[in-house]
Amino acid sequence: MSDAASPSERALALRRLLQHHAERYYVHDAPEIPDAEYDRLFQALQALEAEHPDLITPDSPTQRVIGAVLEGLKPVRHAVPMLSIRTETDTTPAGALSFDTSVRNTLKLPADAPPLAYAAELKFDGLAINLRYERGRLVQAATRGDGETGEDVTHTVGTIEAVPKWLKGAHAAVLEVRGEVFMRRDHFEALNERQRAVGLKTFVNPRNAAAGIVRQLDASIARQRPLSFFAYGLGDVQGWDVPATQSGLLAALAGLGFPVDAHHAVAEGGEGLAAFHARIAAQRDALPFDIDGVVYKVDDRALQQQLGFKSREPRWAVAHKYPAQEQVTRLNGIEVQVGRTGKLTPVAKLEPVFVGGTTVSNATLHNLFELRRKGVRLGDRVVVRRAGDVIPEVVGRMNVDPQAASPPPPRRPYVPNFRMPSQCPRCGSAVLRERGSVEHRCSGGLYCPAQRQQAILHFAQRRALDIEGLGDKLVEQLVEGGIVRTLPDLYRLGVATLAALDRMADKSAMNLVAALEKSKATTLQRFLYGLGIRHVGESTARDLARHFGTLERVMDATELQLLEVPDVGPAVAQSVRTFFDQPHNREVVEQLRAVGLHWPEHDGEADLRPKPLAGKTLVLTGTLPTLTRDDAKALIEAAGGKVAGSVSKKTHYVVAGEEAGSKLDKARELGVPVLDEAGLQALLTAPVDAQEESTT
Repeated sequence: MSDAASPSERALALRRLLQHHAERYYVHDAPEIPDAEYDRLFQALQALEAEHPDLITPDSPTQRVIGAVLEGLKPVRHAVPMLSIRTETDTTPAGALSFDTSVRNTLKLPADAPPLAYAAELKFDGLAINLRYERGRLVQAATRGDGETGEDVTHTVGTIEAVPKWLKGAHAAVLEVRGEVFMRRDHFEALNERQRAVGLKTFVNPRNAAAGIVRQLDASIARQRPLSFFAYGLGDVQGWDVPATQSGLLAALAGLGFPVDAHHAVAEGGEGLAAFHARIAAQRDALPFDIDGVVYKVDDRALQQQLGFKSREPRWAVAHKYPAQEQVTRLNGIEVQVGRTGKLTPVAKLEPVFVGGTTVSNATLHNLFELRRKGVRLGDRVVVRRAGDVIPEVVGRMNVDPQAASPPPPRRPYVPNFRMPSQCPRCGSAVLRERGSVEHRCSGGLYCPAQRQQAILHFAQRRALDIEGLGDKLVEQLVEGGIVRTLPDLYRLGVATLAALDRMADKSAMNLVAALEKSKATTLQRFLYGLGIRHVGESTARDLARHFGTLERVMDATELQLLEVPDVGPAVAQSVRTFFDQPHNREVVEQLRAVGLHWPEHDGEADLRPKPLAGKTLVLTGTLPTLTRDDAKALIEAAGGKVAGSVSKKTHYVVAGEEAGSKLDKARELGVPVLDEAGLQALLTAPVDAQEESTT
């Protein structure tokens, strides 16, 4: 758009741009620019029309709600139009004071008149919905659309658990309740994580995810993707007494069974509104859902009627924005970070940009395949999103120049200027990607500095080496202070070194040294599990120990030999083989043995004596006198048995302690033998022949 263009030419270009981007946002749920860019264009048109009122046209975006009915959905004519409210983009307290001044001036209140009461609410970043109830039953749900005509989305909104299907104690002929359908941040992140894991398209933000789900033709998709709802207003009402205030209405809606956000309040005057705006701003990151501002409404509905409307907007309400959670900036570089679990993540190095209330210069690109799907390259202008305490992310490249009259042709989704490394940038170990996975991982494990803290915590946990007293904060001090670089360093720690650390007294230091010494006597199963080999959990570690008998045999086993172990598949076999193929991992193992770690070894499954509980399934319930649940499970598994979580006809024994619950009842119902702790101990020590006789 040329600066030399006439006002009428600029107004025409801005109207076309806004209509194009509104269609992408409202109709296709696929925005090409962030909200902040759209707001800037909208404000430019507003300023131009204010300066040249003769340029205002009936179809201008400043004069109407933009939206359209999606093909395949039935149109719904709203009995009461669903109009938007004015947006105050001044994110300072002055925005609240300005609204209060405007209302008081319109009402012609004298300067010494008491402060007005306002209903202050959150501005949810979701999809506005009109719910129509007849005689208390939900009969229709519709989107806002263009304000006059929306879409029938009863089939998808009906799957949202938060939307009541029947009202409590209200049998009005017609009661239309309006509110917002949205997706919680945790549900949004989980949804995108599932999409990434299988290589599918991810959603830009929770608002677009919610809108896309609601406007699906297939209701089964909505059932699989959890959505939430908050009520905040009314549409058509026939035969129901409307409360005299907005705050009273919210209380009444809650009484009917609607979820109503608890953060709403009644604020006195402009100062009260400014205080509410500041209070919610401080809580914004901790909220479980996205908001892009707060909403102020004159609380008294009679005063609302007196204030009336201006163009498409009520004079008695305004949306007071917060800093945008999406902004545009330039991608200057891509680096690879190694996470605590060895996952490699491409990270965008950005031209610093203020987004979501803070300056962002780094943002995640998640993985190579997502990066390629988004078509992001060095030098691109990209959209960055930061919401709550979620890590900032690049959600896509800027497909269009907001000032351009039409979007350019799309580029191929290929990124030739970036490759995932074949070696870990932190330790030089091989980088692997399992077949069918989108994640690249460092195979360094114990050796990789990036994984060191997580590796130590895993090694020390109760189900591994069981080093009591070695917790998160202490491990963090040991790693960050350079005191422990590899697992064998743990066993070289002395009392003096430990006692010098924060929050470590002499007694605590002595206890930890004693716990380390005690942990040296372990089992091969615990040791293998403690090494943190990818895909090797407790049961797999147990199976490997039983099958091979010695650590040397596990370390030297080929993938084919590993596949002979029960329940070990190709992914596990490859992971074990890759781990022990790394010379530094073998070195760590040898050093651990050199500092005194030891365990009983045998010649493998062929030389193992028969197990008294081989082939038997047991269920544990209640609290045993001396054995913990984990101890009992370990004893049963060491004897060849399996511990199940529920009782069935295939259960051989139920071991019950104090406060045994429904599992004990189920055992009695099915006639499954019930043992106490003494009975379990007898079972564990009984000869195999006696076991067979007792069950025949």
